[in-house]
Amino acid sequence: MDFLEALILGLVQGLTEFLPISSTAHLRVVPALLGWKDPGAAFSAIIQLGTTAAVIVYFAKDLWKIAGAFFGALGRRKPFETQEARLGWYIIIGTIPVGVAGLLLKDLIEGAFRSLYVIASAAIGLALLLVLAERLARHHRDLQQVTLRDSIAVGLAQAVALIPGASRSGVTLTAGLFHGLKRDAAARFSFLLSIPATVAAGVFEMRHLAGMTHGGLPIGAVVIGTLSSFVFGYAAIAGLLRYLQTHTTGVFIVYRIVLGVGILALVGWGILQP
Repeated sequence: MDFLEALILGLVQGLTEFLPISSTAHLRVVPALLGWKDPGAAFSAIIQLGTTAAVIVYFAKDLWKIAGAFFGALGRRKPFETQEARLGWYIIIGTIPVGVAGLLLKDLIEGAFRSLYVIASAAIGLALLLVLAERLARHHRDLQQVTLRDSIAVGLAQAVALIPGASRSGVTLTAGLFHGLKRDAAARFSFLLSIPATVAAGVFEMRHLAGMTHGGLPIGAVVIGTLSSFVFGYAAIAGLLRYLQTHTTGVFIVYRIVLGVGILALVGWGILQP
């Protein structure tokens, strides 16, 4: 693996992890189209830590406030005293579904669900659901008005995102819109809710690090890929939140449909293996 390949794979991971367009689909399709070998589990696990760091750094102030309010309220024996304290509980509760589903469906997620037919279908299907959310959403509540009901709904949606092609940010954003959150508020809450699951997944994937040595990956390429995923991941978060303040998700809907149809076409033509 050369430095340019590592840079591009890090860019793909960083952008598609947070934009509602599915990182799994892109990380399967892009290397195949460019004629690159599978970078392997070790490399993928390491550069994922870059996007994990990006979301933590971007929301550091929010996380500090929520953690301070959460533990302060516990100390005063008033666990639901403020909205920040309640957000702490909502993040914990909303993370439970993806944890349970990840354990129960682990074999399917790593096996049958990785079929390009599944990925393409999920990309298209969730795009259509996002169309419905945009049409029905009221967009009248911000982050300070998030409720327990919202956290459960968005948490269940995050579990659905374990299906490759669904997109974690895409399905959680959709759930937030259905519950009347403003677009940027839905995206912000979905990112906050993703942190425990993303960190846990990154730590879990660290088991592949030993494969880095045996696989012969150059350390320089690994560093570049990780830094690239961090930089572009951070930019994707900032850009998406800014974009959704004044725009709909229409561009992502169109992109997902084109992506899904394109994948099915490439498989049908024999260019990609399902």
